[in-house]
Amino acid sequence: MIATTDLYDAHADALGPCVLPFRDYGGRTAFHGAVRTVVCLEDNVLVRATLSEPGDGGVLVVDGGGSLRCALMGDLIARLGMENGWSGIVINGAVRDSGELAGLDFGVKALGTNPVKSGKVGRGAVDVPATFGGALFVPGGWIYCDQDGVLVAERPVHEMG
Repeated sequence: MIATTDLYDAHADALGPCVLPFRDYGGRTAFHGAVRTVVCLEDNVLVRATLSEPGDGGVLVVDGGGSLRCALMGDLIARLGMENGWSGIVINGAVRDSGELAGLDFGVKALGTNPVKSGKVGRGAVDVPATFGGALFVPGGWIYCDQDGVLVAERPVHEMG
């Protein structure tokens, strides 16, 4: 496991924190990988489509505008991501099916829960820079997540000496 606190202590100049009050919902609470992004508001079509692609150990960062009015992911989409090789997802918004999410070997960080489904229109953008919580998430950048928070970097700092 790569602890965000140890990484920050060793590489503070290369890391930026995301300062939102995320909660862990997945069965995997520590995860990291290359960043892909989805920016959407109350519509999860692009989240599902992206997690349907091979993840190669990456982390999907979803900027849902901080909306808690509906969930951008539930257990079925999370399972899809897990089965396609993603290590986890960070959602600036809500999830649903939290009991089922806890049983998956998949990292899930979100702001809260809501049983309401999202829209299914397909509005939004994939692989564009996203900014929230004081952090910039750039596709191809790197993200580290654990119980202490979320850190972003331009490249994988855990491989640095």
